[in-house]
Amino acid sequence: MFESTIIYSLVAVILTVMLCFIISTLLPGIERKYIHARVQQRIGPPVTSLGVMAPIKFMFKENIEPSTDVPGLYKALPIICFLVVLSVFIILTPYSYVIPAFASLIAIVGLLKVEEICYVLMGALSKSIMSIRMPFPDLVKGAAHINLTRSSIEDISSRRSLRMITYGSFPLYLALFAPVTQAKSIFIADIVRYQHINGPFLFTVAGMIAAVVFFIGYMIILNEYPFSIIKAKCDVIEGPYMEYASKYRAVVVLTRGFFMFTLGALFSVLFIGVPPNIFSFDIIINIIVTLIFVFMMGIFSAFTPVFTNRQLLPTILGSTLLGILAIVLGLL
Repeated sequence: MFESTIIYSLVAVILTVMLCFIISTLLPGIERKYIHARVQQRIGPPVTSLGVMAPIKFMFKENIEPSTDVPGLYKALPIICFLVVLSVFIILTPYSYVIPAFASLIAIVGLLKVEEICYVLMGALSKSIMSIRMPFPDLVKGAAHINLTRSSIEDISSRRSLRMITYGSFPLYLALFAPVTQAKSIFIADIVRYQHINGPFLFTVAGMIAAVVFFIGYMIILNEYPFSIIKAKCDVIEGPYMEYASKYRAVVVLTRGFFMFTLGALFSVLFIGVPPNIFSFDIIINIIVTLIFVFMMGIFSAFTPVFTNRQLLPTILGSTLLGILAIVLGLL
């Protein structure tokens, strides 16, 4: 009996992951096709172009060997990011609740921090500029050359990533802990159970405020316009992803789509009390919430340029204060 329960749980988790992953491959195309293309008054690429066809194309591209001191770790970082996102998603499924230490907000926050740190390492480990080693400083007449090597695009992006880890993603973590004030527990099972009894946290004043903060944090942690300073096209181009090609670039693309779905499922669990489960019709709510977030993000990113520190800092500060307000209201 115990073995059959374990097998059933494993099958349910695997099928849920497979279904949601397949849907996630369409999310970047939906955002680009139905939001960005409409705003820019163009046809746009096919929905399957970005999340399905692009990774397949990258698999057959020639790989490059960027200059890095730790090539093994550098190449493994996209895979680590995918495994982190996969772990967060598995935590959200109801079959993981039997392991409370795993299915907790502390574990989710820790994993999300690992995902953020990967961007810092991606930029810090690469010493190339467009796949070319350039160890010498620019010889500009009258310039003072303090460093012996030229900073790479990834290095600039790495420093920006470190800044975003320090204060940029803080609103998201405040929003994650807002439901804890109602459920009085950091465990996912308790948060879901509380909302089944008392109704969704989203439909409270604190929940509505926290939902706004969550959405801002959602865009920040996805590095989407206007918060895409670590991979802004205007200066650092692709930032930490600059030197990834072939199968590593495919993993990067697939991870982004799956991360979009995972964050939507995270909101569904914490604010509505609906975990992703392929054997429940409630999974439709997870899909709808994810699509709503994708459409909202697409609209905001299509109309806003990249924020500089002049706009970024006040936005993060304001959303942080809103997150604190949501927590205080929850406690009251």
